[in-house]
Amino acid sequence: MSLRVFRRDVESETALAGLYIFSGLVGLVASLSLTMDKMEVLKNPNFVPNCSINPIISCGSVMKTAQATVFGFDNTLLGLAGFAALMTVGFSILAGARYQKWFWQLINMTAFLGMIFVHWLFAEAVFRIGSVCPWCMTVWAVVIPTFWYTLIYNLNQEIISTPKPLIPIVRSIKNYKHVILLLWYTVIAGTILLHFWSYFKTVL
Repeated sequence: MSLRVFRRDVESETALAGLYIFSGLVGLVASLSLTMDKMEVLKNPNFVPNCSINPIISCGSVMKTAQATVFGFDNTLLGLAGFAALMTVGFSILAGARYQKWFWQLINMTAFLGMIFVHWLFAEAVFRIGSVCPWCMTVWAVVIPTFWYTLIYNLNQEIISTPKPLIPIVRSIKNYKHVILLLWYTVIAGTILLHFWSYFKTVL
């Protein structure tokens, strides 16, 4: 793995830094809100978080499940640490920091693991728990583009190499990166709407 600092695409880095700061801030607010609500629930089991809107859109239902403490501690602690780190990287890029290839690859791998994790939480919430948490969905909404645009940047900069047979496919992906992200969101939103349609149709 090369330690050489690659030639920078300043415009793309600046846009990515802005995304990191925005995603980090939104994710941090969501994680902090969930943490505070969880503390209230621990103090008072009858406490109803403000984000518990109805039987389907409910933070309270989700935070009491085993999926909320996958690693033996609250998932929100991962969010507090991860989103704070993401904001730090974003601000450092705007301040002129130059990162080596291995660091960008590390960010990409971390974002990839985060993306896999939130999709697992999405599947668990929809198909097993039967409720979705607004703050959790907010986290999903910022983790996905963080991974996606980091991947696109790394492909453009050849930080992640593309095998020759896949070059045409990757080129098409990069050309339609915004459309793909929109479709990604649409599939998630559509899955939630269709799965809980029997409830939603009664309140529409």
